[in-house]
Amino acid sequence: MEDPHMTRAKQLMSETPLIDGHNDLPWQLRKQFNNQLNNVDLNTLDTTHTNIPKIKEGRLGAQFWSAYVPCETQYKDAVRQTLEQIDVIHRMCQKYPETFMFATSSQDIMEAFKMSKTASLIGVEGGHSLDSSLGTLRTMYQLGVRYLTLTHSCNTPWADNWRVDTGSEPSQHNGLSPFGKQLIKEMNRLGMLIDLAHVTVAVMNQVLDISEAPVIFSHSSAYSVRPHKRNVPDDVLLRVNQTGGIVMVNFYTDYVTESKTAYISDVADHFDHIKKVAGAGIIGFGGDYDGVTRLPEGLEDVSKVPRVVAELLKRGWTDEEVKAALGKNLLRVLSKAEEVRDALKDLSPDDVPIPYDEVKNSCRTSYGYPNAGAVHSISTLALLLTLALQAFIKSTAL
Repeated sequence: MEDPHMTRAKQLMSETPLIDGHNDLPWQLRKQFNNQLNNVDLNTLDTTHTNIPKIKEGRLGAQFWSAYVPCETQYKDAVRQTLEQIDVIHRMCQKYPETFMFATSSQDIMEAFKMSKTASLIGVEGGHSLDSSLGTLRTMYQLGVRYLTLTHSCNTPWADNWRVDTGSEPSQHNGLSPFGKQLIKEMNRLGMLIDLAHVTVAVMNQVLDISEAPVIFSHSSAYSVRPHKRNVPDDVLLRVNQTGGIVMVNFYTDYVTESKTAYISDVADHFDHIKKVAGAGIIGFGGDYDGVTRLPEGLEDVSKVPRVVAELLKRGWTDEEVKAALGKNLLRVLSKAEEVRDALKDLSPDDVPIPYDEVKNSCRTSYGYPNAGAVHSISTLALLLTLALQAFIKSTAL
């Protein structure tokens, strides 16, 4: 006989969509198949945490699929690689229309849920994917991207990443640069969610000061439960509550516990703590499946997520609190971002570019910057003269 908490969990999941903030299946498709979807069957794929049978069993109502490319692509081919990840998510929806419905709005999520399909949204994981371009940000929004994680695990020319808080990397911007603040405003104007997973506490607070729309943490847990710099401290949890945002709990063992092994109860401890500090209204699910190497016992793949819901019910969470965490909180946040977008519709797109000196590198040309080309040619000339002089000195010394 099924555990009554699990029976109740499944009932609640049939009434409210489970919306997960972060799944890296698209990255696995690149790693394992170089995005050749014609060579993959998601009905039978068994080398990932996510496939269609597991999605069905896990009752996944909506998923933000991660368009992620590594930090090594920064200053190189990050934009192309990211566009290819956006493309593979679109193609995944086209190949399996009976399972996935491409979605870009809170309304789309509910329509897909009524049709028993998994609403499929896109989040770009890492500001390096933009190559510091507001035009690229807008283009990605047009392609359906609905959140941007401001950094991954490297600084961008305009924002510091979480590793700065560990002391392993220097701060470059004391949070956000002036261009970073411009970008936040432009994301508000577009209606793109700002994802603060992976940033420093300074960036978290600066964005909470600036943003007119609520923010998300697409896959982060509670710092007080597991003191890891990828997790969210209590004072920030309170600010997320005050600004109507959401923290979507990550299942990665290293972010859940300091022990080598984690359990469902450890994940539920993060849900409990966030609820205690800042209320059930800021909690969501952000499993990070297919983006992590170690998961708690009993949560090995996406089919197991209902076990967390059952555990919360067992701990005395009310039906309304569970429904809030499942999907209602995220729907509220997305709807509010859409409201802010609509209120700002008369604003022109921000077309002031990042200063050239902040992005100048050997892989970037200077077209459009009036004085950069001349400066570039003068500096090249100076380099050639220096080299010639050194060669002359060397030859005369012989």
